Amino acid sequence: MKKSHLSFRAHPWHGVPAGPDAPKVITCYIEIVPTDTMKFEVDKESGILRLDRPQKFSNHCPTLYGFIPRTLCGDGIGRLCSKATGKRGIVGDGDAMDVCVLTSRPILHSDIILTARPIGGFRMIDGGEADDKIVAVLENDDTYGGVEEIGDVPKGTIDRLHHYFLTYKQVPGKPLPPKVQVSKIYNRKTAYEVIQQSMKDYQDSFGA
Repeated sequence: MKKSHLSFRAHPWHGVPAGPDAPKVITCYIEIVPTDTMKFEVDKESGILRLDRPQKFSNHCPTLYGFIPRTLCGDGIGRLCSKATGKRGIVGDGDAMDVCVLTSRPILHSDIILTARPIGGFRMIDGGEADDKIVAVLENDDTYGGVEEIGDVPKGTIDRLHHYFLTYKQVPGKPLPPKVQVSKIYNRKTAYEVIQQSMKDYQDSFGA
């Protein structure tokens, strides 16, 4: 009797590499697309995409949104944020490094991986925790593929992203939580440093 073999899907956080050329070219796992009216995120235990909550307002994330596999916003990311902002006691939020991917072609569903190039990021602090958002462009995209720096992206696109991250946790009928802030929008070189540190934080916590 032949042995039967079960196929197991890789965990998108732990079982997928960030890419051989990271941080210059990265693999991204996408949890949310701009058409989503719900917020999805990967369940840390199972690796299955889980419904987190409905989007509270009509503003949706204007880009593809997900994370870089085998990264972690840990102690190193917290120290990096503290050094850059002068704020003491900041720690990493304990999640994978978030990424927003710009593309001109619509992608209608999430739970996919893709290849992108970082061009900058948002240094975001949420309740004393570093919660950086890397901004990247889809590799070989017709419109954004040639963009090298976040400063070359239309201002309106960056403004929409900035507004989304300042308001996406707001609850209808209640004021905006003051603990969420974007302290700086940084360039590609700094994005590389942030990604490299998050890869190190991951290795320090989970091993190579």
